[in-house]
Amino acid sequence: MSDAISPWKKLGELCNASNTEGIESFLEGLSAAETARAVSRLSEENQQRLFSLLTPEDAAEVIENVPESQAADMLEEMPSEQAAAIIEELPSDYIADVLIEIDDDAGVAILNQMDAEDADEARMLMSYPSDSAGGLMASEFLAYKSTCTIKDVLSDIKNNTETYSDYNVQYIYIIDDAERLEGVLRMHDLLFHPDTARLSTIMSAQPLHIRDTAPLIQVRDFFEKHKLVGVPVVNKTKQLVGVITPSALEEEINKQKTRLYLKLSGIVGGEEFRTMPFYVRSFRRLSWLSLNIVLNIIAATVIAIYQETLAQVIALAVFLPMVSDMSGCSGNQAIAVSMRELSLGRVKPREILWVLAKESKVGMLNGIVLGAILGTIAYFWQGNMWIGVVVGSALAVNTLISVMLGGTLPLLLKRLKMDPALVSSPLLTTVTDMCGFFFVLSFASIVISRLAIV
Repeated sequence: MSDAISPWKKLGELCNASNTEGIESFLEGLSAAETARAVSRLSEENQQRLFSLLTPEDAAEVIENVPESQAADMLEEMPSEQAAAIIEELPSDYIADVLIEIDDDAGVAILNQMDAEDADEARMLMSYPSDSAGGLMASEFLAYKSTCTIKDVLSDIKNNTETYSDYNVQYIYIIDDAERLEGVLRMHDLLFHPDTARLSTIMSAQPLHIRDTAPLIQVRDFFEKHKLVGVPVVNKTKQLVGVITPSALEEEINKQKTRLYLKLSGIVGGEEFRTMPFYVRSFRRLSWLSLNIVLNIIAATVIAIYQETLAQVIALAVFLPMVSDMSGCSGNQAIAVSMRELSLGRVKPREILWVLAKESKVGMLNGIVLGAILGTIAYFWQGNMWIGVVVGSALAVNTLISVMLGGTLPLLLKRLKMDPALVSSPLLTTVTDMCGFFFVLSFASIVISRLAIV
């Protein structure tokens, strides 16, 4: 590939020329990240042309490199029969993630075009929350009846080498006639026993397993406690329904961190990519920014009320943003801790008073220390002790309020069925701004005669 031409332009040229062989060769030379970048920057027309030229197997490899939301957009634009053929070649856990992102009508049409067994499996996986064991598991695993021999297993693996080659096989699971989990074998165990040995005689009975409804935190704790490369997932009747690997767990944790970061950054509606339609990106950002306009107007009204005090001691204007910003930082620390503990199940939404008691101690101490520091700086800077007292006291009180609010707000919002990740930060910012402005200006009004008129 020439350095003078970008990968997506080269790929676009190959698509325009309908050069299937050239496309396949070109994609083989790209990394997963480069493939995703090149495909995402193609025009919609060339994206569809690309997938029409590739076999379903090769198209699935490309789709798998692209984030689920983008993959869903691409699949929605295809004829349902073509999309179904590609989806059937994807790993089961990825199929569920992509289908959930696809528009309901398009998703139903695709499922109707899929093989009945594959479609039923996809619907089963889609029924689980993404942050549960069922949402993390893959349905590709090797399971055999306890009456089978090692020879039976090796023969089956040999006869289905092409199918099983895509499985992440570390263990073989033993099930009964009702597909209930009975035991487990390492692949290693197949090599050191006679071919005639029955699985029931060499398996590890009562293997560790996890329920399909187990939350993400429970799955994470399981892998931290048991250093396994995979764990079987069973339903309420103990039937084996899937397997979770540590990599699947890590991927979901990273996704949750990304979603939380985007929400806290004001990106509403999920992931945003610059290859998305500009009006979609604009709407997602405006949803957050419009709310912030209203909240900032509310905070600004406090300054309007005390504008006479501010006019007499203009030096206070320098300290207003300091008090509100420093208090806001303290409150956001408390929000982060509460969000983390909520996600880990270490605190429940009803434990507001317990959190309040814990945070008030930290807020009081930190407020006194920060207030003393800023008050001392204000005194030496302006040469007026009372400005130091006003600013320091305002920061101390506002820090206490901000920390208490930051610690309890996520719990309260969770109880109200609202998204704490999205709502906590702007609410806290508004309150800390209003309170910070109010405390500085009201304290200044009380001792206005002792402040130098600047």
